[in-house]
Amino acid sequence: MTKETAIKLFNEKQIRTHWDDEQEKWYFSIVDVVGVLSESIDPQAYWRKLKQRLKEEGNETVTNCHGLKMQAADGKMRLTDVADTEQLFRLIQSIPSPKAEPFKMWLANVGRERIDEIEDPELGIDRLMETYLRKGYSKEWINQRLKSIEVRKELTDEWENRGVQKGQEFAILTDEITKAWSGLSTKQYKNFKELKKENLRDHMTNLELVLNMLAEATTTEISKEKKPKTFEQNRIIANQGGTIAGNTRREIEEKTGKKVVTSKNAKQLSSGKNTEIK
Repeated sequence: MTKETAIKLFNEKQIRTHWDDEQEKWYFSIVDVVGVLSESIDPQAYWRKLKQRLKEEGNETVTNCHGLKMQAADGKMRLTDVADTEQLFRLIQSIPSPKAEPFKMWLANVGRERIDEIEDPELGIDRLMETYLRKGYSKEWINQRLKSIEVRKELTDEWENRGVQKGQEFAILTDEITKAWSGLSTKQYKNFKELKKENLRDHMTNLELVLNMLAEATTTEISKEKKPKTFEQNRIIANQGGTIAGNTRREIEEKTGKKVVTSKNAKQLSSGKNTEIK
């Protein structure tokens, strides 16, 4: 779970949220909010009827709401109507519920948390650590994971400085690094761990995280020295950084007789089970 795709809780009810870095605002799943406030057994149907009524009344808030893909109960990413904080405040007025005022206070608190994190990044780190602890990760693993986030940020900052575009170009270079150090593409790696939309790094062992950090940190340092000017030059450097970590992986495997890349996922990390590449 990340700040960008978090699940917030209101009185133990899950509200799917999305943080938009460019607009610097939270978006909330409307149907989740409707479900909490209306206590309807079918929040989807309740929202459809409410949406239709508000449109007929010429409500601009409904017209301005848009859809985002969010993880559904079945684990798949599905398009769902979302609203920002201001739009949600207005929609709440249309739902008769004694929970309306407490929910408004909850919304305000969510926004305040993000502002606090921007002003003091350590607060965000503390909340992230608490999230991982609740999921059952060890403190040793969490420390590695937090370090990996720092290393990743340094790499993406360097890519941006070299003109690499967020999105597809970031993904291509990440895939190049992953293949070079692990022997698997990002997609193959996630399939091996039986993951879908989950963050791959959240399902790595300590050793996998360390080697991934080595690959990304090395790529960053090579890029700073070589100062690539084209995407192809960045791709070559990504491969070089990953290859150095890949050589380390093979040396470790030769000395230990064990595969570094395993099919362990988060649940197995917590339980201590292990499965290796055959």
